Amino acid sequence: MLVPGKILLDHAFANHYAVGAFNANNMEQVQAIIDAAAETQSPVFIQVSRGALKYSRMTYLRNIILAAAEEHPEIPVAMHLDHGNGLEIVKTAIDLGFTSVMIDGSLDETGKIPLSFEENLAVTKAVVDYAHPFGVSVEAELGTLGGIEDEVGSGQIHVTDPEQAVEFVKQAAVDSLAVAIGTSHGAFKFKEKCVLAHDVLEEIHRRILDMPLVMHGSSSVPDDLVALVNQYGGKMPNTKGVEIAQIQQAIPHGVAKVNVDTDGRIAITGAIRQFFAEHPEKFDPREYLAPARDALKNVVQLRMQQFGAAGNAPKIHQLTLNESKKFYDR
Repeated sequence: MLVPGKILLDHAFANHYAVGAFNANNMEQVQAIIDAAAETQSPVFIQVSRGALKYSRMTYLRNIILAAAEEHPEIPVAMHLDHGNGLEIVKTAIDLGFTSVMIDGSLDETGKIPLSFEENLAVTKAVVDYAHPFGVSVEAELGTLGGIEDEVGSGQIHVTDPEQAVEFVKQAAVDSLAVAIGTSHGAFKFKEKCVLAHDVLEEIHRRILDMPLVMHGSSSVPDDLVALVNQYGGKMPNTKGVEIAQIQQAIPHGVAKVNVDTDGRIAITGAIRQFFAEHPEKFDPREYLAPARDALKNVVQLRMQQFGAAGNAPKIHQLTLNESKKFYDR
């Protein structure tokens, strides 16, 4: 069942868990995500970046996600644009049928140079004004993450200012706010132990109690998955991700959506490398993409359980679109 992201965010926020948001670029990834959601009975954001839309030539990936929602009507699915960099890509996503969009006004259209607070606010308000009449939910970002992934990121961390967060959501009627508390894109997030600015997160939540918050750059980069890649010819030294315990600590303080991309990429790569090392004579894509799909499904299932989303799909399924529509009519 394809639904606005707002429905998932509201339920997660009210019930103190986080919905997993997982990036997809092809059919196998979408299938892994929806199968994991079905087996754990979890609501889910299936995310598509600008790069993924380009790679799939726009309509292919959209139709695969629609097929997943049709195959599992019991699972509430938000089809989400990740890191939209302007109103035009948001319009494209909405025309394609996306039910949720993120406008990353923290960076310019190259995805690399930070924008001012005023510039971020202006583009975010334009997206809200355009998207809400279509019933499409809007996620904004304030502050910047470290690292660069899928051509997104300034490479520098600028922790969200709680005072600015208050002013931002006062002026822009967004449905959720992605905050920067020290997380980072990619597989090399930290040089030492993972330390997040929980004090900043708690202060933002204290000041805007009714706003679902989002954590980007939250892959945990598990040692066993990295070891598998390296065991079969990969070169990924010194990887460090966000510890699951740190994410779980953040969820009670307003975090209703957690983005995971890198973990899935590593799981897929490890499975494919292992398959070819053990079966060098094979060449049928179905034979090596099947274990890759299973590896991703296992990661997604675990994250859904760790974020507390498992078992919540039936509860959301009972909600009607009319109950959510009041938000857009306010």
